[in-house]
Amino acid sequence: MAVAASKGLFNSEFHGNKMMERKSSGRRRVFVQTETGSVLGIELDRSDNAHTVKRKLQIALNVPIEERSLIFGDVVLKNDLSTVRNDSPLLLTKNFMHRSSSTPCLSPTGKDVQQRDQSGPIEILVCSDHFSRIRKLVRKIVEAKKFGIDPIPVCGGLGGAYYFRDCQGENCAIVKPTDEEPYAPNNPKGFIGKALGQPGLKRSVRVGETGFREVAAYLLDYDHFANVPSTALVKVTHSIFNVNGEVNGTKQQERKEFSKIASLQQFIPHDFDASDYGTSSFPVAAVHKIGILDIRILNTDRHAGNLLVRKIDGGGGLDQVELVPIDHGLCLPENLEDPYFEWIHWPQASIPFSEDELEYISHLDPFRDSELLRMELPMIREACLRVLVVCTIFLKEAAISGLCLAEIGEMMSREFRGQQEEPSELEFICIEARRLLEERNMLSDNVRAVENEFQFEIDCEEESDITCNLEKKLAPQACWPLGGNIQNPLSKVEENVEEWTEEDGNIIPPRSDEYAFTAQEKAPTVPRLSMSMKNVSIGDKSWKHENVMQKNGYLSGTSSGNRSVNEQLAGSTRFVKLADMSEEEWVQYLENFQHLVYLAFSNRKSGSVGQRQRQRLGTSCQF
Repeated sequence: MAVAASKGLFNSEFHGNKMMERKSSGRRRVFVQTETGSVLGIELDRSDNAHTVKRKLQIALNVPIEERSLIFGDVVLKNDLSTVRNDSPLLLTKNFMHRSSSTPCLSPTGKDVQQRDQSGPIEILVCSDHFSRIRKLVRKIVEAKKFGIDPIPVCGGLGGAYYFRDCQGENCAIVKPTDEEPYAPNNPKGFIGKALGQPGLKRSVRVGETGFREVAAYLLDYDHFANVPSTALVKVTHSIFNVNGEVNGTKQQERKEFSKIASLQQFIPHDFDASDYGTSSFPVAAVHKIGILDIRILNTDRHAGNLLVRKIDGGGGLDQVELVPIDHGLCLPENLEDPYFEWIHWPQASIPFSEDELEYISHLDPFRDSELLRMELPMIREACLRVLVVCTIFLKEAAISGLCLAEIGEMMSREFRGQQEEPSELEFICIEARRLLEERNMLSDNVRAVENEFQFEIDCEEESDITCNLEKKLAPQACWPLGGNIQNPLSKVEENVEEWTEEDGNIIPPRSDEYAFTAQEKAPTVPRLSMSMKNVSIGDKSWKHENVMQKNGYLSGTSSGNRSVNEQLAGSTRFVKLADMSEEEWVQYLENFQHLVYLAFSNRKSGSVGQRQRQRLGTSCQF
């Protein structure tokens, strides 16, 4: 796949039609969510900016707006709101930097008119043709509400979730408010302590941002390939929702309604989940299709409990079932994480892909996928899309090289050696691609510096002296060997929860030149990108870290008793960061990555052939 050619799809058919969805009158509606979970629908005029939107929010909800910014995905909104699409969710969050003390306090006065939310009980955010089935569900839920049929809270899980029912009282959808996620302000099960936008259960998935990831998994499941239920991001208003600190009456007339931004997913009637029965009889095709999706989106939470099993046509045998994958809120992390693939050791995962599955993989286009998500989920972060691109390219190259699902999953998963976490083979390749990019940038900088000094000296010295000086400067640093013994400034980074303070834990994006890596270890060399990549020690210390986390997410050496929120946060080490590259660097990085992936799979394939030949020779020599 050519990066430049695929990247050209960015400006193709998606931009032409989708951007026309904005209201021709210039009026748009947005849904603004505060750090505590309160939501308000606001109609935007042409003259509105971030200042006026915050003022309307303060008047309506009586929330503080000083030292706070209005966030739309990665963008901090100011005067220009043209990038905000109709029905988009916005977040009001604390700033990194305190404003000047001279900033006026915008308190509501008697002349202010109360801003009221005129939206319906359930509104689909950034609605498009992809959500036609959801619109039918919404109509059923609204009709049921008129007849007094209330949702039912879901008892299981760490976050707040609710079964919404139809007029017959049957479950038809499951709704998960973003402010009731684990560690979110209004979590009903005691897992609180973080503001929206701070690191959540996974360090690379922020609190309040699992909802749009659920929708992303549904949108990327083309042709219902993996059987992901219909999912949309909604603004929903109901009295059933939890708000910590509020005292709600027990009688219906006393209960107060609250508006929430939430994911709404079609409820799928099922007989059990994959953890209830043996998995060896599950259909091979179903396991493969779910695995292909999990690899594309780097699912960090694919366990048997979020694979529903439904009998087909009432058949009693396990050979007549279908699998339904749910709970994709921990996919598409902002950095490469250690995924969790429950199916990696299932026998189905070791069976080669079918021709139909290989054809499906061959038609995947990560750049088209990224543009789709930008249009349908404009709040999604660019870092998430870069993870999608890297993982999809890796999947496509692995499939071409003949790897099965289990082999691909193993190459993406980390290992623990002596209780220390090491990068996966995929991460090794990404680290090397970044090292090559940095060497190229350093070389370009050095050449420019020498050219500038050469130009200065040519006006001051004789020609012979200039020539001698230039040769002296270029000789020691013109280039480095590809697998040279240089220190890698991008080797690894150990993240600590303490680094996220109350102020800097917000979702303000980093500058493109702010790198979070440290020069502590040596980079892997190209010859090590082979089948035995993870068996090679990198330097004297290998990839050892102090205080690395075990697979269960807890620090080695700490007790297993009661823990604070900070102690319970998953502390997976981050080896690869993709968000801090400029667009030009990202294109060059992908070229490096694709070349290294090709080399890695070529070495793996030749190594496998050589191993089989040695096995045959060894067998023939036995007596």
